[in-house]
Amino acid sequence: MKTMTCQQLGGPCNHAHHGETADEVIKLQDRHLKEVVASGDKDHEQALKEMKGRWKNPLKGMGWYKNAKSDFAALPEE
Repeated sequence: MKTMTCQQLGGPCNHAHHGETADEVIKLQDRHLKEVVASGDKDHEQALKEMKGRWKNPLKGMGWYKNAKSDFAALPEE
């Protein structure tokens, strides 16, 4: 298990996401962004917008994805 924060994944806060894989942590981040913005949190709106728009430019989106996976792989196991 490894941990990445919202901030490490492009968000504004230090909410911790725990997962066995980078994909699991990325999905948790996506859910976190949607939930906090839906509850009225303005600080996360830009990160949610970027997350939703990431795949409109596939090359840029894949670059972000590869970086997130690489950052996750570099983290120590808990």
